[in-house]
Amino acid sequence: MHGDDQQSAQTLFIRKVVIAIAIVAFAALLWRLRDMLLLIFGAVLVAVIFRALAGPLHRRLRLPEGLALGLVVLLLAAGIGLASWLFGQEVRAQAQDLAETLPGAWRSFEARMGDMAFGERISQMAREAAPSGSGVLSGAGQFVTSLCAGVADTVLVLVGGIYLATQPKLYRGGLLKLLPAGKRDITGEAFDDSGRALKSWLKGQVLAMTVVGLLVGTGLWLLGVPLAFALGLIAGLLDFVPLIGPIVAAVPALLLALAVSPTVALWTGVLYLVVQQIEGNILSPLVQQRAVDLPPAILLFALLGFGSLFGAVGVILAAPLTVVVYVLVKRLYVREALDTPTSVPGEQES
Repeated sequence: MHGDDQQSAQTLFIRKVVIAIAIVAFAALLWRLRDMLLLIFGAVLVAVIFRALAGPLHRRLRLPEGLALGLVVLLLAAGIGLASWLFGQEVRAQAQDLAETLPGAWRSFEARMGDMAFGERISQMAREAAPSGSGVLSGAGQFVTSLCAGVADTVLVLVGGIYLATQPKLYRGGLLKLLPAGKRDITGEAFDDSGRALKSWLKGQVLAMTVVGLLVGTGLWLLGVPLAFALGLIAGLLDFVPLIGPIVAAVPALLLALAVSPTVALWTGVLYLVVQQIEGNILSPLVQQRAVDLPPAILLFALLGFGSLFGAVGVILAAPLTVVVYVLVKRLYVREALDTPTSVPGEQES
């Protein structure tokens, strides 16, 4: 009897060791595949957008889900093609002018800084940071490679998003089958909550991006800053990246405004500051009050964390990733594991 107990203890110990090794190996595999996991999340984000747009067609026009989704994809493709045909030449012209004007604006900035006491030091730092001739060629090659990889990843995300949007229940059910049977229902409800929260957040974010782009473009046009349309478009698109995006969007506008005059540059900085105050203190609270009101500190550290893990793409997708993680943590950990009452964004009222 004592020998049987000892053998059972050894078997249990071996089983625990094997499970621990399997968990470590699985974690290492996920770490190696982190770029692919980020692309999968991008495809999920695209699928949420497609289904959010197809929902009204399905509910109001009584169209089958597949037909509604197909119409949305066709309409989006047609809309992008039409916009490219109508405004593509203007956008390309302004983008080309922007690329040609920025170096001159930077030289004007250096010249103005040179008139100040600390200007020479700033100019020296800029020259030291500038790459050499071979570095420029190497950087150009890396840029082309990254651009091609980015295009391929974008196509993969779009196609994957269409597949996921077509049969979401199939992929959702397959993922839940990897979990223990007793945890599938509650995890499925958490997935649904995160999907609804993400959809609501996206609607509010698109509205905020549109308003920011219009305000910035109109304000720059009134101030007489060159290429106001292109700069407004950049400001609207980069507003998708919280905290960092607006700062990056303001840099080319400030350089171009400084090439006009220091006074225009000052008012341009004031414009961006006012627009971000409107977006952060008025617009975002209004449009996100029914979605996910993320605390600023959580969003800031999420940007740092996802940026460290996934690079630039992680920074771009940090906000929607944080929305999903925020909902799952509140539902599965705070409420279920800790048995602590808490409100969950995206949860349907019973």
